[in-house]
Amino acid sequence: MKIIRISITIVLISMANLLFAGDGMWLPLLLKALNEGEMQSMGMKLTAEDIYSVNQGSLKDAIAHFGGFCTSEVISDQGLLLTNHHCGYGQIQSHSTLENNLLKDGFWAQSQDEELANPGLFARFIVRMDDVTDKILAGVTKDMDEKERQSVVDKNIEEYKGTLRLKEFHDVIIRPFYHGNQYFSFQTVTFNDVRLVGTPPESIGKFGADTDNWEWPRHTGDFSLFRIYAGPNNEPAEYAEENVPYKPKHFLPISLDGVEEGDFTMIFGFPGRTNQYLPASAVEQIVETLNPAKIEIREKALAILDEKMRADEEVRIQYASKFARIANYWKKWIGESQGLVKTKAIDKKKRFEEEFKMKNRSNPSNVSLLPQMDQLYKANESYAFTRDYFSEVASRNIELLSVSSILGRLVNRYENNGEDAYNGYLGRVKGYLKGFYKDYRPDIDQEVFAALTEMYVKNVNPMYVPDELKNIKGTKGFQMLASNLYGNSFISNEDKMMELLDLEPTAAIEKLKMDPAYMLSSAWSSMIDEKVNKPYNENKAQLDELQRKYMQAIIETFPEKRFYPDANSTMRVSYGQVNGYKPKDGVCYTPVTYLDGVIEKYVPGDYEFDVHPKLIELHESKDYGQYADTNGQVPVCFLGSNHTTGGNSGSPAIDAHGNLIGLNFDRVWEGTMSDINYDKSICRNIMVDARFVLFIIDKFAGASHLIEEMELVHPKGE
Repeated sequence: MKIIRISITIVLISMANLLFAGDGMWLPLLLKALNEGEMQSMGMKLTAEDIYSVNQGSLKDAIAHFGGFCTSEVISDQGLLLTNHHCGYGQIQSHSTLENNLLKDGFWAQSQDEELANPGLFARFIVRMDDVTDKILAGVTKDMDEKERQSVVDKNIEEYKGTLRLKEFHDVIIRPFYHGNQYFSFQTVTFNDVRLVGTPPESIGKFGADTDNWEWPRHTGDFSLFRIYAGPNNEPAEYAEENVPYKPKHFLPISLDGVEEGDFTMIFGFPGRTNQYLPASAVEQIVETLNPAKIEIREKALAILDEKMRADEEVRIQYASKFARIANYWKKWIGESQGLVKTKAIDKKKRFEEEFKMKNRSNPSNVSLLPQMDQLYKANESYAFTRDYFSEVASRNIELLSVSSILGRLVNRYENNGEDAYNGYLGRVKGYLKGFYKDYRPDIDQEVFAALTEMYVKNVNPMYVPDELKNIKGTKGFQMLASNLYGNSFISNEDKMMELLDLEPTAAIEKLKMDPAYMLSSAWSSMIDEKVNKPYNENKAQLDELQRKYMQAIIETFPEKRFYPDANSTMRVSYGQVNGYKPKDGVCYTPVTYLDGVIEKYVPGDYEFDVHPKLIELHESKDYGQYADTNGQVPVCFLGSNHTTGGNSGSPAIDAHGNLIGLNFDRVWEGTMSDINYDKSICRNIMVDARFVLFIIDKFAGASHLIEEMELVHPKGE
């Protein structure tokens, strides 16, 4: 079995490479061999050891995986943690009521005693990384099919984990890279006591809301503050009042010097998923079939929620987080498709594939990979379309069916493993439902149900429509179905549902299985599993095998090129520069926005563009303190050419000296296709300027005690 390794010989840095700096999400462990020289040629003053070290405190020790879905960074020696407002949104919402609305009014703990606990929230640090490819692929041979291969890999992973002696709260994560051609382990330590310290009001932290999401110019103070608490000896511990602030191995000083166009920028974090090496046929399917379907479904759901939220403040609070979640990827998919078309990504991939075939003309097994993949993508298209449609309708946007699916797992545990398994899972279900019903309006969900099920029946092949929906005719028919379903379901009523779950298991299961919403969800998902997921997964298994072989083949075919691994929620570094861009003819965006722009966008009373009176007062009086730039303005956001994706939200923007200069929170709409096709001409990440963060904490909130914790520096000597 040939093991692919990225060697130093394929990464000799030339001036030509610098034209493409910004592309890639690189493993910190490998920076010395792969990237250090290029990064330093772009202005970085650090060494690879300063960024990643096992033996001494380094930048990696200040970077935490926030809740498993965002990134955060430690910015004081007392465990003060900075992340995005939208990353902490769920926690901020959970502490909000009509009488004490933290979302609307903000929150600033005046002492550590006032900091708010967040059950279930964690901050996870990487202790060390190791290349374990030899261990994980031991015994794998070329003649194995994918199932046999994976069985050996899984066995090796478990055996390797068994050789490690880990402390409590420590763990090891092993992930495949280059589509399974290489494996790395990540030893972690997790802190489970993470408390809310401060958040600006939504009028700052979410300024521009959905209109400005994925857009530039941006004027959003997208940040919130938390604190990590530890038990005795600075070790992780479950929440306890006697826990004390964590003392980190490293924290990030904050630069007061700001940025200029061309400055080096580094993003450090936990990017979620990218697919840079898909064949052209897969990208074509995304642009022409899959994205349009998902966009249309979410557009319909969002229109209903928006109307209800604008009419009722309580509904707006309850549905704020849901709306933001749904809108986020709706808009992202639109920009992604447009960006792929604009940059001619499909044509570019086709040219690369032709070059690949030409270089492999004497290697038929490599040449055959792409036609095989193209054929399988075509065969899988109707299944992929239906899977996405079902997922968007029944799993993500109709809450009644989503909860029914969770209850289905409870039924399965009872039927497959008995009462003990049922009772073991019941507590988790009750805990989830308690939070769910707090922010649930069955009348709104009923309207969403009627609209989306009608779309499903209209647009999906009839053979994939459940019998319960086949004979429903017209909008009124679906509205009547929804009315009957929600009126007769226990699941749409909190009191009835919790009363049912208090019954003894046999009675509860019997009653639940007769619930009309549960029956529809169960029948629908069973039909999808059998008719759609089963053949889809069979084809997907073959595609995964071919993609792995294709990845190996392109690395071997182009030894002069660098191929970074796709993101997979592991720690990565991306680097670039502060740069504007030209999204279209006649339009040129500069890379920095200012507080003046907030005032220019101000729309009194508008939930997206209202401005807090205190911020208006500070702007009028020019009371900016030490946070203004040399022109007397307060910077708000800036652009960089760093390669980022979901999961990089909350990642620190770090300068050439290792100081915090900003906080990553978004990408520009035209460049959201960077998950599939990074193109430096229009791919930009958006960061809130660290000076604006400090300005809001100090001048707006009056929380100077938090500023006193931080180390503020002038690396440019100003």
